[in-house]
Amino acid sequence: MPANRTFTNPLVEQRADPWVYKHTDGWYYFTASVPEYDRIEVRGSRTLEGLTEAQPVVAWRKYASGSLSANIWAPEIHYIAGKWYIYFAAAHTTETNEGLFDHRMYVLENASVSPLEGDWVEKGQVKTAWESFALDATTFQHKGALYYVWAQKDPGIKGNSNLYISEMSNPWTLRGKQTMISTPEHPWEIIGFKVNEGAAVLKRNGRIFISFSASATDHNYCMGLLEADEDGDLLDAASWTKHPEPVFHTTEENGQYGPGHNSFTVDEEGRDVIVYHARNYKEITGDPLYDPNRHTRVQQFRWNEDGTPDFEVPVKDNRR
Repeated sequence: MPANRTFTNPLVEQRADPWVYKHTDGWYYFTASVPEYDRIEVRGSRTLEGLTEAQPVVAWRKYASGSLSANIWAPEIHYIAGKWYIYFAAAHTTETNEGLFDHRMYVLENASVSPLEGDWVEKGQVKTAWESFALDATTFQHKGALYYVWAQKDPGIKGNSNLYISEMSNPWTLRGKQTMISTPEHPWEIIGFKVNEGAAVLKRNGRIFISFSASATDHNYCMGLLEADEDGDLLDAASWTKHPEPVFHTTEENGQYGPGHNSFTVDEEGRDVIVYHARNYKEITGDPLYDPNRHTRVQQFRWNEDGTPDFEVPVKDNRR
């Protein structure tokens, strides 16, 4: 087991919903929500901590009106079958609607060797069973199949968003049934809003884990965990078990508030790392969505004897 590592945090300031992908070339590629919610940026580095100073490249900008014109949220970068893909959510605006909570999910594709180069092509909206609020898509491959996990509002269920899974016929098209695998039900999932969102997938010890975030985006925001046997039917809701308590949450003694919307990667030595955002203060003026100081943070995590991940608590800021 490699020794513990202490990272310099925050890794990237004013970047929420962070996603870090380590490619086969050894480079780390990073994208996240920008405070203006108006564009998608990608940056790359040979090291995790190099992402702090890496220059961002603008991959795509929002439209002036109509679809894809507001609140560009939570981009994720993936490499699938030799091409790069960015999954993101965008809202539709009109003269009377500013697009808040009117999101749909979209995909960009880039055939270049590096996602910092070439052209990002719009592949369109990922269509689901309903035309309703949808966001925070992620993908993973398992036993030859490509899966899509996302958050969406079911018009028939009270609350803001649940988590769903489906297979994909290609990186921008769902096929077959769409299964709800989690809905906000515990007290820690329904503070301010009834929310399950921001899924990230972790495979280890014969199981597939899906972390997710819950409650309002202030200090109540926290992370939960689902798990399924790797040999189970991932499209069967009964295959998934939700841990009854949050696995990562506000830690006042370390000055970290509302940690969540995470991704997973490994450092240069192969140590498991969780990437997440949090604020370093509790009191927020106005709507938390428009407070820009959710900073990207990284820290090593371990595994419990029962095979589950142990994220411990958000660490203190140590950047001077």
